[in-house]
Amino acid sequence: MKYKLVLFDMDGTLLDGRTIYTLAEKKEFKNELTSILKSGKKFYEITIEIAKLLKGYKKSELIKIIREIPLQKDVEKLIKELKKRKIKTAIVTDSYQFVADDLRKRLDLDYAYANNLISLNGRFTGQIVIHNNELIKDYINNEIYSICKSCVLDELCDKLGISEKEVIAIGDGIVDISMLDKAGLGIAFKASEKVQKHADVTSSDIINLLNYL
Repeated sequence: MKYKLVLFDMDGTLLDGRTIYTLAEKKEFKNELTSILKSGKKFYEITIEIAKLLKGYKKSELIKIIREIPLQKDVEKLIKELKKRKIKTAIVTDSYQFVADDLRKRLDLDYAYANNLISLNGRFTGQIVIHNNELIKDYINNEIYSICKSCVLDELCDKLGISEKEVIAIGDGIVDISMLDKAGLGIAFKASEKVQKHADVTSSDIINLLNYL
């Protein structure tokens, strides 16, 4: 199979760390974050609640913090090889669009899909427009996440005129399961057993993706 598109999760996959935890550490709202995560709310509702913790911050000050999160080993090498082979690349994350866009530009990727934090006069308002605004349930977990990653896979396949069998998806979390399951090749990266069960292969080294091209 000649693959034509690779979908990457961001936190824990392209980045060796997680955006919201890093911001919580630096801006000292870890207790508030933990309380929301343990609230028992639905996944997409948690995303909406967490966004409130970012009210008042400037995009520039948060980007500066996030850029301190290291890339996974060999990410840049992998992306250069994918571009050399003319394979399209996309970030699909339940994090924030401004973060995904910044990383997309840094790595010279083709697309980025995420949730959109609302800003006014240069500062975030604490409001968010989730990507999964139709509240589509994950077809495997029957949960509603802030982004439907299998839906993004479908959208990009339509856009590029390719089949899902020509897609590689790589991620580490339960929100990634649907795209790992639907893609022609699903790679569970440093993932839990629950995620691994829905992937074709598992890996702890991102450069191993090249072995399947």
